[in-house]
Amino acid sequence: MRSNEVLLNCGITMPVMGLGTYSSENDRETTELAIHMALKMGYRHFDTAKIYGSEPAVGNALTEAILHGRVEREDIFVTSKLWGSDHHDPVSALKQTLLNMGMEYVDMYLVHWPVKLKPWACYAVPKEEDFEELEMESTWAGMEKCLDMGLCRCIGVSNFSSKKIEHLLNFASVPPAVNQIKYTFFQILARILFSSPIFNQNRMKENMGSFDLKLDDQDFNDIDRLEEWKIMRGEFLVNETTSPYRTIQELWDDEI
Repeated sequence: MRSNEVLLNCGITMPVMGLGTYSSENDRETTELAIHMALKMGYRHFDTAKIYGSEPAVGNALTEAILHGRVEREDIFVTSKLWGSDHHDPVSALKQTLLNMGMEYVDMYLVHWPVKLKPWACYAVPKEEDFEELEMESTWAGMEKCLDMGLCRCIGVSNFSSKKIEHLLNFASVPPAVNQIKYTFFQILARILFSSPIFNQNRMKENMGSFDLKLDDQDFNDIDRLEEWKIMRGEFLVNETTSPYRTIQELWDDEI
């Protein structure tokens, strides 16, 4: 196992640094370019989801890189997610994801939110009438079936609270391998797979009035390296950006 990977409870290794592919503009060309650039930089973990609309772009870029011999399929780690409108049939949803991506399997399949929506709900922000009662036992049974069928190598969750995970563990035959959640400087959590946009100093400065803290420019520069800090703490990142570090090694230039 490489030093930049972690061994999951499902028995496979996952790169600790990943590239998220959500974009409000859903620009396929930009997404594919970002993936090719990330591969050159050393990224091997790529995160997508049905609701992102980026599955075809991710699949196409990775397939192109594999066909041109720039990377082997077994050396990359692909994550996608079950949207709320597909809780009734995770197997069919994952098969559609694989069709979108032109792949035989994904490495990780996550329940995107602990929320069930009507089958026709297709927006990132659902309407009130789109919600249905969540039956997590049924949803998780479908996730486990995806695993049994070889459609994915690991299953997990996203945006789950600790109480919801405890509830899931009461009936799960296969426990979730990860819980992917949003993570910021002000959230002190440990040993979770974090989805985190690369730090924006201006945004943080605008919100400092909400906190009893006084920071100067050097403090902000130090905080700007929190990706390194998170990994050093044994945490795992999925950065959402089309301009990631030039190389993975840039994370390790200095000490925190």
